[in-house]
Amino acid sequence: MMNPKVTKVVPEQNYMLNLWFANGERRRFDMKPYLGFEVFQPLKDLNVFNSASTFLGSVTWPNNSDLSYDTLYLEGVAI
Repeated sequence: MMNPKVTKVVPEQNYMLNLWFANGERRRFDMKPYLGFEVFQPLKDLNVFNSASTFLGSVTWPNNSDLSYDTLYLEGVAI
Protein backbone atom coordinates (compact mmCIF):
# COMPACT_ATOMS: atom_id res chain seq x y z
CA MET A 1 0.00 0.00 0.00
CA MET A 2 1.27 3.44 -0.88
CA ASN A 3 1.60 6.16 1.71
CA PRO A 4 -0.79 9.11 1.35
CA LYS A 5 0.28 12.24 -0.47
CA VAL A 6 0.67 15.65 1.13
CA THR A 7 -2.25 17.97 0.35
CA LYS A 8 -1.14 20.99 2.40
CA VAL A 9 2.07 22.17 4.09
CA VAL A 10 2.49 24.99 6.59
CA PRO A 11 6.06 25.84 7.67
CA GLU A 12 6.31 26.59 11.38
CA GLN A 13 8.93 27.91 13.78
CA ASN A 14 12.06 25.92 14.51
CA TYR A 15 12.13 24.32 11.03
CA MET A 16 9.00 22.25 11.55
CA LEU A 17 6.52 21.40 8.80
CA ASN A 18 2.85 20.98 9.62
CA LEU A 19 1.47 18.53 7.06
CA TRP A 20 -1.99 17.44 5.92
CA PHE A 21 -2.26 14.14 4.05
CA ALA A 22 -4.82 12.85 1.55
CA ASN A 23 -6.08 10.27 4.06
CA GLY A 24 -7.08 13.04 6.50
CA GLU A 25 -4.10 12.59 8.83
CA ARG A 26 -1.94 15.43 10.06
CA ARG A 27 1.73 15.09 10.92
CA ARG A 28 4.58 17.31 12.03
CA PHE A 29 7.97 16.85 10.41
CA ASP A 30 11.25 18.17 11.84
CA MET A 31 13.55 19.47 9.10
CA LYS A 32 16.48 20.26 11.42
CA PRO A 33 18.25 16.88 10.92
CA TYR A 34 18.17 17.46 7.15
CA LEU A 35 19.66 20.97 7.14
CA GLY A 36 23.22 19.58 7.17
CA PHE A 37 22.73 17.99 3.75
CA GLU A 38 23.96 20.21 0.93
CA VAL A 39 20.69 20.20 -0.98
CA PHE A 40 18.80 21.46 2.09
CA GLN A 41 21.33 24.06 3.33
CA PRO A 42 19.52 26.95 1.56
CA LEU A 43 16.52 26.17 3.79
CA LYS A 44 18.46 27.53 6.78
CA ASP A 45 17.31 30.89 5.41
CA LEU A 46 13.82 31.15 6.91
CA ASN A 47 12.54 33.04 3.87
CA VAL A 48 13.43 30.02 1.73
CA PHE A 49 12.18 27.49 4.29
CA ASN A 50 8.86 29.32 4.61
CA SER A 51 8.32 29.12 0.84
CA ALA A 52 7.54 25.39 1.03
CA SER A 53 4.70 24.20 -1.17
CA THR A 54 3.19 20.93 -2.34
CA PHE A 55 3.83 19.44 -5.76
CA LEU A 56 2.53 16.04 -6.86
CA GLY A 57 1.97 15.09 -3.22
CA SER A 58 5.48 15.93 -2.04
CA VAL A 59 6.90 19.11 -0.47
CA THR A 60 9.20 21.28 -2.55
CA TRP A 61 11.08 24.57 -2.34
CA PRO A 62 12.09 27.10 -5.03
CA ASN A 63 15.74 25.93 -4.91
CA ASN A 64 14.53 22.54 -6.26
CA SER A 65 15.02 20.68 -2.99
CA ASP A 66 12.13 18.41 -2.06
CA LEU A 67 11.00 15.64 0.24
CA SER A 68 8.85 12.73 -0.84
CA TYR A 69 5.51 12.07 0.76
CA ASP A 70 6.85 8.66 1.83
CA THR A 71 9.60 10.25 3.93
CA LEU A 72 7.25 12.90 5.32
CA TYR A 73 4.60 10.36 6.28
CA LEU A 74 6.89 7.68 7.69
CA GLU A 75 9.14 10.04 9.65
CA GLY A 76 6.50 12.60 10.58
CA VAL A 77 4.88 12.57 14.03
CA ALA A 78 1.09 12.27 14.14
CA ILE A 79 -0.66 15.30 15.64
